[in-house]
Amino acid sequence: MSTPDPATLSLREQLRRSASGGSDFLGERLRSLAVAQKDGRLGSESAGPLGLSPGTASYVQVRHRLHRGLLEVLNPQAVAQAGMAQIQEAINAYLDDALARETLPLSRPEREQISEDLLYEVIGLGPLSSLMSDPTVADILVNGPHQVYVERHGLLELTDIRFHDNEHLMLTIERILSRVGRRVDESQPMADARLPDGSRVNVIVPPIAVHGPSMSIRRFMREVYGMDELVAGGSLTARAAEFLKLAVRARLNIIVSGGTGSGKTTMLNCLSNHIPDGERIVTIEDTAELRLNHRHIVTLEARPANAEGRGSVSIRDIVKNALRMRPDRIIVGEVRGGEALDMLQAMNTGHDGSLATLHSNTPRDTLARLETMMLMADVDLPQRVLREQVGSALHLIVHLGRMADGSRRVTHITEVVDVDNGTILTQDLFLTRREGETQVMRGQGMLPACANAFHERNVALDPALFMA
Repeated sequence: MSTPDPATLSLREQLRRSASGGSDFLGERLRSLAVAQKDGRLGSESAGPLGLSPGTASYVQVRHRLHRGLLEVLNPQAVAQAGMAQIQEAINAYLDDALARETLPLSRPEREQISEDLLYEVIGLGPLSSLMSDPTVADILVNGPHQVYVERHGLLELTDIRFHDNEHLMLTIERILSRVGRRVDESQPMADARLPDGSRVNVIVPPIAVHGPSMSIRRFMREVYGMDELVAGGSLTARAAEFLKLAVRARLNIIVSGGTGSGKTTMLNCLSNHIPDGERIVTIEDTAELRLNHRHIVTLEARPANAEGRGSVSIRDIVKNALRMRPDRIIVGEVRGGEALDMLQAMNTGHDGSLATLHSNTPRDTLARLETMMLMADVDLPQRVLREQVGSALHLIVHLGRMADGSRRVTHITEVVDVDNGTILTQDLFLTRREGETQVMRGQGMLPACANAFHERNVALDPALFMA
């Protein structure tokens, strides 16, 4: 009688046959734990029959050896085609057979926890799965298999999450990258990817990463903040928030700037949600993160090159194409290259009310970076012309900073006034400064030079908003 092709077997049948085949899934460590428990040497703090509470070294070892056993018998093609319920059923069958062979009693919570962890190992992010379900975690930073940091409320903290070894971490990395057709190895040691929930992943492996694979995950936050929530959280004052709402309605061109993790995307999303209904919006991002409450919106996303270095579609390519899509507003998630020139030209040619973000340290640095990125467009234009482009296209710079306590605040709302003898003139409308132990935002008492734009758009602007 011929042996069936493993690819045609169900997941449950694959695991049942393997578990009954005599391989040692749990190893001597589990048997020694059972003997220790029988002799009363496990201690009173044990969580169950074997003391396998999550996070202990014994539990991690049991989970790791079971995972290794799964990898030996699972057909990746069958896993890719199976549904969640089928995979969970197969894992439960695997546990039943493997644990019964070793005659090791587990409490129901222990067994359910191991089953859940194995499911995450097969289809999820393994040890990181609990962090991905924690709404307070903004970033996950993996510095090799034994050191995992997270950012909560703007501050970094070390977790007790561990991978078993470099191989275990690499399996998780490869599973993430395989979903988007990417890979990493010695010849291509860096890669970017996106998780199904929209979170951004960056991976770098040896030989570039000297002490083992490194991975950073920027979480896609499901909670959508509005301007009122930012005011309640102390990011800016109610007067400043009201001015920004009016500026969006008056179709001012706005750049949101700041450092990494300062809240630029959150602010851009808040501003975008004050665009009046009935306008056609085209959003352009590296990774689609904006969540706009509009009916008429086209979401565009850049695409990196594949493993052969082909198929790349850049932000600049999309910006150029977006101009042919009859947009009322163009929103660029992040400007980082030659697309700066195309974006500013769009602002100058009828697409007013456009929004974008970029990385910078101060509002003046924002202008300098724009000028530098315009030069990256390989267009031979004199510096004076580039600055005139910026001065005529841009109205406001909303600059954000991350404070020492981890909070994120709007530090400047700066108006681009004009260009005089090749110098871009600006004035601060709102400033955040330290007063005693607190950061305080105050208006600077000056009406914007672009106040006529509000009048032309029939948007009432109260001068009292800018009083200190």
